[in-house]
Amino acid sequence: MNRNYEECLKACLECLEACNNCFDACLKEEDVKMMAECIRLDRECADICAFTAQAITRNSPFTSQIMELCADICERCAEECAKHEHDHCQRCAEACRKCAEACRKMIA
Repeated sequence: MNRNYEECLKACLECLEACNNCFDACLKEEDVKMMAECIRLDRECADICAFTAQAITRNSPFTSQIMELCADICERCAEECAKHEHDHCQRCAEACRKCAEACRKMIA
């Protein structure tokens, strides 16, 4: 695996962790209904980041397409999380942006 893939893999794993942390923290917020879209996107994003990490490590022939989808979902999750002032949402938005950037860099 080349260095660029290592950076992307690291970004995916960090995003996965941030999304899971955000998901868990959102469920504990006072107004959970207000956090519904954030929670949904946290799950989607964590799942695609895990799948992307697997694709990278097994040299999937679909890695580029998976990275493209991962970047799209990460960007959408970052947009949603950025709407909320909670620290966990802001940290998640930043991790999502970094992951999207790393994936886009790989498929450029």
